Amino acid sequence: QVQLVESGGGLVQPGGSLRLSCAASGSISSIINMGWFRQAPGKQRELVAIVPTSGNTVYQGSVKGRFTISRDNAKNAVYLQMIGLKPEDTAVYSCSAVILAIGSRDPRQYWGQGTQVTVSS
Repeated sequence: QVQLVESGGGLVQPGGSLRLSCAASGSISSIINMGWFRQAPGKQRELVAIVPTSGNTVYQGSVKGRFTISRDNAKNAVYLQMIGLKPEDTAVYSCSAVILAIGSRDPRQYWGQGTQVTVSS
């Protein structure tokens, strides 16, 4: 069993900052990548940023220069530092990871429960 637990969402004024955290736990053999997605009301879920264990970090264009994703491999954790937040960043942010579980043949994608980020004055 693999779980992703997030923390750090909340209400912030435009221009403010938030830091999201996500930790994976359970029967983990290896982590292929970790990232963040978001879904605003009435919209499809979209990729925010993803950081593979090997390879280049990818950001959605609208968050480049404002959001920074990072990983702590020793803690199986991923973080999203968000600055210069805008009302259009309001969404439920979900952590996701592609993980090979112990005893499994193939990796699969796991999701956290989601955390609300609201940017409003």
